Amino acid sequence: MSTVRKVGLVGWGAIGRVVGTALAEQQVSGAELTCIIDNRPLGDTAPAPQRTFDEALEYCDLIVEAAGQGVVREWGERVLASGTDLLVASTGALTDDELSKRLLAAGPGRVYFTGGAVGGLDLLQAVRSLGPLDEVRLTTTKLPSTLEQPWMDEELLSKLRTATGPVEVMSGTARDIPVKFPKSTNVAASVALAVGDLDAVRVRVVADPGARHTRHVVEASGAHGAYRFDVAHLPDPGNPATSQVVPYAVLRSLAALAGRTGQIL
Repeated sequence: MSTVRKVGLVGWGAIGRVVGTALAEQQVSGAELTCIIDNRPLGDTAPAPQRTFDEALEYCDLIVEAAGQGVVREWGERVLASGTDLLVASTGALTDDELSKRLLAAGPGRVYFTGGAVGGLDLLQAVRSLGPLDEVRLTTTKLPSTLEQPWMDEELLSKLRTATGPVEVMSGTARDIPVKFPKSTNVAASVALAVGDLDAVRVRVVADPGARHTRHVVEASGAHGAYRFDVAHLPDPGNPATSQVVPYAVLRSLAALAGRTGQIL
């Protein structure tokens, strides 16, 4: 008889609510929602007890992060050191090389990452085994309002707010961009994680007032082939900075960790 994974969910926002509700309704065989960790009082709206992080580590064998990069930085190592596994949705935290190395080296808990809003990462990981890719590019296009950041000056904010068509907001590497857009560009870090090199992935962030969908285009090439993945998602109505599909990617990862058979891994 297989063991049921006891899941602690961090974050009761746009992603966490979908994931937590599905777990509470027993939609993921082999996984149960044991508790929720959130810095806001949730009251009777939560389908499981609300606990502190330290309490959650006593009750759970798997923590699912759905609350932002700061949680990974603050708690990632402690979760793993306690022997609890960690599933990370906010892969942007891994642009910090030192944190990434510490998480991958920590234990006895194991760290996993969900691909979130982009596909093809499994293939890029496989291709990387053949040799380094010569070029990897990611272009992310979103509504201007989802890309506004506290560090932006008035000129750039005005450019975003008055745009009548696609406007490039920033370009750089997968090391640079997720730090600047912590809630909007986890995809850049996910692609870099698959490729194995933050500096090898060139990223463009584009604002488009006509963007009905959030779009991610990944283009990679090397001696062994050329690859292009183009995905367009509806934004989450509760949080347009993330795509509707993200919590379902988390649930798919959870199902794999809980031992569901018949999945493409």
